[in-house]
Amino acid sequence: MRKPRKIGLVAKDPWLEPVETEIRDRYDRYKTTLAEITATWGSLLKFADAHNYFGIQYDKTRKGWVYREWAPNAQDLYFYGDFNGWQKYANRMTRGQYGIWEIFLDEENYKERFTHKSRVKVLVHSDLGFQERIPAYIRRVVQDPVTYDFSGQVWMPPKKFDWEGDKFDIGQLEELLIYECHVGMAQEELKVGTFVEFADHLIPYIKNSGYNTIQLMAIAEHPYYASFGYHVSNFFAVSSRFGTPEDLKYLVRKAHEQGLAVIMDLVHSHTVKNIAEGLNLFDGSDHQYFHAGERGNHPHWDSKCFDYGKREVQRFLLSNIKFWLQEFHFDGFRFDGVTSMLYFDHGFRDTWDLDGYFKNGVEWDSITYLQLANKLTHTINPHAVTIAEDVSGMPGIARPVAEGGIGFDFRLGMGIPDYWIRVLKEKQDEEWDPGEMFHVLTDRLPDVKTVAYAESHDQALVGDQTIAFRLMQSDIYFHMQKEDQHIAIDRGISLHKMIRLFTIALGGQAYLNFMGNEFGHPDWIDFPREGNNWSYQYARRMWSLVQDPNLKYHFLGAFDKAMLQLARDHSILNTEYANQLNVDDWNKTIVFEKNGLIFIFNFHVNHSLPDYEFTVREPGDYRIILNTDNPAFGGHGRIDEKTVFITNYNKAEKTHSLKIYNTNRTALVLEHIG
Repeated sequence: MRKPRKIGLVAKDPWLEPVETEIRDRYDRYKTTLAEITATWGSLLKFADAHNYFGIQYDKTRKGWVYREWAPNAQDLYFYGDFNGWQKYANRMTRGQYGIWEIFLDEENYKERFTHKSRVKVLVHSDLGFQERIPAYIRRVVQDPVTYDFSGQVWMPPKKFDWEGDKFDIGQLEELLIYECHVGMAQEELKVGTFVEFADHLIPYIKNSGYNTIQLMAIAEHPYYASFGYHVSNFFAVSSRFGTPEDLKYLVRKAHEQGLAVIMDLVHSHTVKNIAEGLNLFDGSDHQYFHAGERGNHPHWDSKCFDYGKREVQRFLLSNIKFWLQEFHFDGFRFDGVTSMLYFDHGFRDTWDLDGYFKNGVEWDSITYLQLANKLTHTINPHAVTIAEDVSGMPGIARPVAEGGIGFDFRLGMGIPDYWIRVLKEKQDEEWDPGEMFHVLTDRLPDVKTVAYAESHDQALVGDQTIAFRLMQSDIYFHMQKEDQHIAIDRGISLHKMIRLFTIALGGQAYLNFMGNEFGHPDWIDFPREGNNWSYQYARRMWSLVQDPNLKYHFLGAFDKAMLQLARDHSILNTEYANQLNVDDWNKTIVFEKNGLIFIFNFHVNHSLPDYEFTVREPGDYRIILNTDNPAFGGHGRIDEKTVFITNYNKAEKTHSLKIYNTNRTALVLEHIG
């Protein structure tokens, strides 16, 4: 009997042969689940349409509004709000099949009372008593400025948002240059920024800086601002702190008009514990949306864990994906906390092996959910981009489901910023190892697309430090005037540029940066909270720093723009691995070739070497196209950029070589010109 053909993931990576059965099993579980959904609902697309059934819907036939809620363990539900004078028990809902409750408000009696912006709640009677809740599928939630109480809000504006002409396709982008953003802190004033302010002021900056994709954090409603948007309470509601749903649509459309894609930071890995605002104990049970008992509590994040194997939960979350894609024209998602979803221990372990990836403590249901999520996303928009935040290195995370993978387009290269932090924290400059650096930045499978980044918002949070601050410490506050010569600032600016260029050149097929980090924003992020007297001092970005031509932040911003231009012009991200040409630990120099360009990095503290020679594969003339030592980037101008470098031929060894002035703490990029 002939052996079955190896599943794609194993055929490409023999290391996975011992777990081929488990890989086939996870693919079979996906196929079985999809078949069951299709048999019951007709298609995955129809299954993911719960947001157009539950919640508040207008019924044209009956001429009125229907409100539906799934609450199987509840004894009674009552709908109340502005429309009935907040009489909690006046409008009792009717229980139907599968624990779905419903009430109809006819237009004749409620037209003048049930209106756009009316506030509503639902009273749930269960074994826990009577609890005031917010409808699970509500499209908008607002907070009372006096009582701080959250309520649902009926959102049916008289005029629909005009999407006409919005034909943007993220598939037209040759590479992803991602600018990670938080709308609330994207302004310099001591306040919460808005979608409209972001659209009008920051989108032109992002475009001019050379990025082509915006990644928006904290979009779904979250009661605690300082959670950075990661403790979502209302999955179908746009965060009202930043504006209305139409304001968010305005932002997305304006980005598309500028040729920028917009990706949403999607949080399906957990949800807030709050009872008044969120889903916790909604119908009186602890297992409606979540695992029962302690398994339903995230031990590290003080939040609730979804039961991804439950069909109603799958429908809720998949409908949420469809909602954001279709209603707001998002171009994809960065899935937050994927590692936490994949394992019973949420990824909090020291070692990883095949058993850990495929046998012991793996959340099979969450893997199936993520496969369905990717299938749905790419069915709605074949060019949509999905990115997995997974630090565990789960095999197949960014490979097609049909190969036994999970279906993401990219994985975040989370080990890269961790590595840079370790180097900066634990090693003296003299101990930096360029060969090790090259290995770490290229240590990935060739067919697993990776988003490379030197730092993100994670490294900018209070309690941590950005790369700029690690390099320059408090000197960054006092010595950034251009005429102020300071050794710590010179070192910091030099290495800040080199680390970023090294990362984009070697780390992956896409590149990400958190807003402000490109120019070395001096402050961490600390949202208003009791511990800082509710201050907005650190919940903002000081754009005036990079715009001031007299400050050295201007140098870093100019370099970042030039670096991105180089990446675009020479398809740095879309080419295969770099070829290492020379590693010189004594002089802390590494030379590699990528897509015809020669990259030379000299990380040494003080070794500047005239006539530094290294082998190249292609003979001919070369010129400098990027030089971190250029005075326009805060460098010392030690290299004549008009120089044409001509290869030498070694007859004995039959090799071609170049000689350059290899200055310390400098990166050069050379282009072959004939």
